[in-house]
Amino acid sequence: MAMRKGLKSKASNKLVITSVAFQDHITRSLLQSDFSLSDPLLRCRRKPATNPHARGNVEGLQRPGDWRDEREYVLDPAPPALSLAQKMGLVASPAERLMEDEWMQVKARSVHQGESAQPCAICREEFRLQPQVLLSCSHVFHRACLQAFERFSGMKRCPMCRRRQYETRVIHDAAQLFRHQSATRIQACWRGYVARKWYKHMRKTICPKDRRLRRKFFEAKLQELNDSFVRYCHTDTEAFLSDIDRSLSSSRRVFQQLERKSVSEPQDNDWDRIQSQVIQRDVWDCPICLTALCSLNLPTQAATSNHQQPRRTVLLSCSHIFHQLCLEAFESFTANSRPSCPLCRSVYHKRLI
Repeated sequence: MAMRKGLKSKASNKLVITSVAFQDHITRSLLQSDFSLSDPLLRCRRKPATNPHARGNVEGLQRPGDWRDEREYVLDPAPPALSLAQKMGLVASPAERLMEDEWMQVKARSVHQGESAQPCAICREEFRLQPQVLLSCSHVFHRACLQAFERFSGMKRCPMCRRRQYETRVIHDAAQLFRHQSATRIQACWRGYVARKWYKHMRKTICPKDRRLRRKFFEAKLQELNDSFVRYCHTDTEAFLSDIDRSLSSSRRVFQQLERKSVSEPQDNDWDRIQSQVIQRDVWDCPICLTALCSLNLPTQAATSNHQQPRRTVLLSCSHIFHQLCLEAFESFTANSRPSCPLCRSVYHKRLI
């Protein structure tokens, strides 16, 4: 009988301890973060944490120079002490926190999936230099977006895979990737600028092989020389142009004198050849007065028909014939000391026929 009473007392004590353990566990569970997030009164009464790593001070992370200290750390606070029910084995104990090796595996899986290279699944914007967090389920979000999602959903659950009781770790993969892409774009722009500058310099200095491009090249060069010539010339344009005219006239006179010196007087054989050319041309009008000339074979033919004294004819070394008086009148009105042929403008020697 006494034994039975002792067993009953032990069973009642065990039941009391079990009920107390369950009550303690339920009380702690109700006061966890999930319940506080869903209850607006408790959410308002929560005191802000002073630890910047626990609260996620976004303004502090965006200060200039902080990107140099890109260390990763876990945002979740230390797990609470085990309740009596968990110590007695009546309720499953929470999973242990991930170790550094396990976090490296989670990060490697996230990098393999390209989570940091994709936009945030909550706001659908690029990460850029904004703080980002890595969950223990290998999904990546903006830190502010995840906090807003937990606050408005009232529960701690991954927005992608719906996993509960995840751990959060601050990472900087997206910031490093964004800086690398920005540096690559800057280098590409600079190299493009250098290449375009080199190509423009080459187009200005090296003559192209294509005929049309070569013509444009020399036209541009000539225009550039003309512009520079006009830009640096004297302010008195009229005097400058008169100097140019004088230099051109003097150069022309020099060339004419050289041309006259180079022309030698024809010999008798040359005069015969020139006379045969005149006969073959069969032109017997003076180009100056436009009247008939005497034939080379019959010098008095035109004169006897008109009963006038025949006018002498002059044969030039360029195989043109004129009236002697017409040619002398032309030479008298010419400014040059040695005039040129009225037809072909070449220096000549003349001979009466």
